[in-house]
Amino acid sequence: MLQTIACGMGGLALPGSLGASLLRPRPLFVADNPLAPRAPMFPARIKRVIFLFMQGGPSHVDSFDYKPELIRRDGTKIDFTGVRFGTFGKASKRRLMKPLWKFKQHGKCGRWVSELFPHQARIVDELCFIHSMHTDGVAHGPATLFMHTGATNLVRPSIGSWITYGLGTMNPNLPGFITVSPPSANGGPRNFSNGFLPAVFQGTAIGRAGLSASKAKINNILNSKLTREQQSEQFALLQALNREQLHNAGGDDQLAAEIEAYELAYRMQDTAPTTLDTTGESPSTLKLYGIGDKHTDDFGRQCLLARRLAESGVRYIQVNYADQTANPRFDQHSNMPKHADHTRAVDRPVAGLIADLRARGLLEDTLVWWGGEFGRTPFAQGKDGRDHNPGGFTVWLAGGGVKKGHAHGSTDEIGHYAAQGAVHMHDLHATILHMLGMDHEKLTYRFAGRDFRLTDVHGKVVHELFG
Repeated sequence: MLQTIACGMGGLALPGSLGASLLRPRPLFVADNPLAPRAPMFPARIKRVIFLFMQGGPSHVDSFDYKPELIRRDGTKIDFTGVRFGTFGKASKRRLMKPLWKFKQHGKCGRWVSELFPHQARIVDELCFIHSMHTDGVAHGPATLFMHTGATNLVRPSIGSWITYGLGTMNPNLPGFITVSPPSANGGPRNFSNGFLPAVFQGTAIGRAGLSASKAKINNILNSKLTREQQSEQFALLQALNREQLHNAGGDDQLAAEIEAYELAYRMQDTAPTTLDTTGESPSTLKLYGIGDKHTDDFGRQCLLARRLAESGVRYIQVNYADQTANPRFDQHSNMPKHADHTRAVDRPVAGLIADLRARGLLEDTLVWWGGEFGRTPFAQGKDGRDHNPGGFTVWLAGGGVKKGHAHGSTDEIGHYAAQGAVHMHDLHATILHMLGMDHEKLTYRFAGRDFRLTDVHGKVVHELFG
C-alpha cells in the first residue's frame, strides 16, 4: 500500500524502507537511461545538425537558382498544369516572371547568388547547393510537417526525435534536441514532437515565434528560495518516490519520460543558464551576427544561441525564422519585393554563424542545413507574387564533409521542376541520418504492428554531396 500511494501521506515512510542510497542523485548515464549516448551504426561524418528553417518557401529563382531562360522569356505566357486547390490537374496560361534581383557569380567556385544574399555570397565557397529538391505537400501545413517528420498528415516523430532516439545525447545536462523560437501554426508542436517514440525524445522549445529572441529562455530554471543542498535532498526524495511508482506501474512511458525530464531539469540548473547567456560574447562576435542592428538583431541572437548549443553538445538544433501567425514570412503570393525584408533579416546572421563555426573548429563535425518547406513558381501570381512550388527548389548544406562550393542537380530551364539529379525530401532525410552514422532503413521503431522509420519506405542517400 505504501508503494502504490507514494504520492500520499503513507509514502512519506517509503524512503526509509528503500534505503538511503535512493536519496542520492543517480549517475548521469545509467543503463536504463534512454538518452545515454550510443555508438553510430558506422563511422559518422558529423556529430550534430543545425537546421535554419526559412518558413514559407523562399523563392529559389530569385536567390540561388540562376535561370537565364526565365529572364529571356520574361512576360511570355505558357501552359502550366495546376497543383493547388481549384487548379489541380488543369492547364492554364501563366505569365513567366524573371527574378526581381540581379545575379552575379561569387567565390572561387563561381556559384550564382542574387543581390538578396550579399553576406552568404561571400561564404559561397563553403556551401553545397541542392538545386533539385522536391517534396510532398503543396500547402504550408502539410509541406512543413513533411519536412520535419516525413509525413504530410499523420502524427510521426520529427527528425530531431529520430536522431536522439538513434544516438542519445552528448551532454547529459542539456536536451539532445532543441528548437529555437518555433511557430505554433502549420504543424506547431508536431514539428518537434516525439510522435509514437517514447516521450523522452521530444524536442525542447526555447522561446516562440513572435517573441523577441532576447527573451527566449527556459522558464523557472533556477530556484531562489532553496539552497542547492536543500534542492538536492528534495529532488532525491521526489525521484525515489517516482521511480518506485514507475516500477509498480510496469514502466509507463509517460511517467518514465516525466521522471527523466525532472532529472534533466535538475541538472540543467548548472548548465542551461550559462549556455543561454550571451552577455559574455565579445563585441566582434555580436557584430558578426548582426546583433545590435535592428534588422538582424533578433535572428542574429537565435543563430548565436545555436552556436552556443552546438558547442555545448546538443545533437539537433533548429533555428526558426518564422511568424506566430498562419501567414509564413517568405510566403509572398502578391508582393515578391517583400522577400528583401526577410533576406535582410537572416542573411548576415546565417553567414556569421558559418564563419563562427568555422573559426571555432565546429564546422568540421556540424552539418548546417538551410531551406524552407518548398520553393516558389517561376510564373507570376497577380502582379508580382509567386505561388508555392513543391516540384523544384533549392536548399544548401555546409560543414560536415559535404562538398564545398558544389552544386548538385538542377531544375528545368525556367526553374519549375527538379530535372537532373532530383533529391526528394526523403532522400535528404536519409542523407542527414547517413552523415550521423545511421542507416535510415535500419533506424526503425515498432508501433501498431509494423516497423516505422523517418523515410517510410522511401529515400536514398545522396553520396554525390560528400567531399
